[in-house]
Amino acid sequence: MNEGSFAALLPLVIFMAVMVGISIFVRHQQAGKNFVGNYFIGNRELGGFVLAMTTVATYSSVSSFVGGPGMAFQIGFGWIYMAVVQVTAIFLVLGIFGKRVALLARKFNAVTVVDIIRARFNSDFLAAIAAFVIVLFFCGTMTAQFVGGAKLFSAVTGYSYETGLILFGLVVVIYTSIGGFRAVALTDTCCALIMMVGIVLLLHYVLQAGGGYEQIMTSIESNHPEMLEPFSFGNMPWTIYFTQWLLVGICTIALPQSVVRGISYKNTQGLHSAMLIGTVVVGFMNIGINFTGILAHGVLTGSPADYGGVDNIIPTTIVTVMPKELVGLAIIGPLAASISTISGLLIVASSAIVKDVYLHYKPNTEISKLRILSMATTAIIGAAVFVIALTPPSLIWLINMFAFGGLETAFFWTLLLGLFWKKANKAGALLSMTGGTIIYCATQAAGFKILNLHQITIGITVSLILFLIGSYLGKPSEKETLEKFFPN
Repeated sequence: MNEGSFAALLPLVIFMAVMVGISIFVRHQQAGKNFVGNYFIGNRELGGFVLAMTTVATYSSVSSFVGGPGMAFQIGFGWIYMAVVQVTAIFLVLGIFGKRVALLARKFNAVTVVDIIRARFNSDFLAAIAAFVIVLFFCGTMTAQFVGGAKLFSAVTGYSYETGLILFGLVVVIYTSIGGFRAVALTDTCCALIMMVGIVLLLHYVLQAGGGYEQIMTSIESNHPEMLEPFSFGNMPWTIYFTQWLLVGICTIALPQSVVRGISYKNTQGLHSAMLIGTVVVGFMNIGINFTGILAHGVLTGSPADYGGVDNIIPTTIVTVMPKELVGLAIIGPLAASISTISGLLIVASSAIVKDVYLHYKPNTEISKLRILSMATTAIIGAAVFVIALTPPSLIWLINMFAFGGLETAFFWTLLLGLFWKKANKAGALLSMTGGTIIYCATQAAGFKILNLHQITIGITVSLILFLIGSYLGKPSEKETLEKFFPN
């Protein structure tokens, strides 16, 4: 290993040590409090700033910092016009579900999204299916984060893929297992701040190396005029705009890892602050990193294929323009995106097994046993995904989008209609979640598309049709349940 690679490694090691230290501190501070509420939702004590940052950090994955700007390098401003829809995600999820979910959670003492689904539809079977879907698709998403982060680490530092996987993969599993949701929220906040610092640094050095904004844009206009056109001369068709607006925009409001944040905030003032802060931060990150991908044309020549594909554009740019002593700091940003997403998904997946399944059937489990079970479940899920990532699958971006689509198909109508429509019932929710998810997965496996649109369009449409059929033909929800959910 050379001196440069060690310089790149040191800041990351320090950052990881801080993450573990935070989890140990949180564990000590929360000793003696309600374990379930503390471990899985932080005892509903999150303030506006932390709520905003943890929601943003969980939503922003490694593909947002690697694959996204790599595509922007290839496509141009059309990619930014498509991706900018993500700016609305935090505002929508907290605005639509935030207060509603929080009030219901306090009324039913709910700790998870599945708790609310069980209470709304009075179905343990539906709750079990929801928990299974969460664990299944979360494992896919976490695998993509592990692999993407380890590949980025290897490309920038010169250390092996396995070293990166062990360094940040095992650390994130350890600190999530120890500290639970509150540790995840606080470490997410650190990750979000580091992401923003990394974007600013990289943008500065890209502009400096490329001779300034005007020179870079003049070069792009002369050599790549298609990059300035919204449809990129056919490289960015309307089908991508439409399906990506669904996948990473509108439908993300129902992602369980985002909705659960609505259960965890302290008060309405905190929620409103989080909506504003989160929108500004995710907008800065999204536009900033994709814009940097476009400006990378000022320092990189040729096509993405010349650098091993779009996923290698940002790692190559970091190594090319950043001083050796700052490379380690710059890489923490994208890796923080990976780490924060993994930890957020891991704690929700663990709660799906421990809280939504095990504890529902064995509610009198001793706290000491429950504490060990929760930590062990979190560690086992993380270790399983870690082992899968040791043999990295290809097409990480596609795996991530597949998991997003599956979760959105399963939960979008179940949560939206279930919480805001009185006629929604158990039959509709069961048909929608099971039928829609199966059809979505089947069309993905078969490669079947309509009008070349992503299969999310099929999944979300079938899911809605099945929900409506079940709701109109099935038995109405019990009057007592409706009075609790719709008191006026």
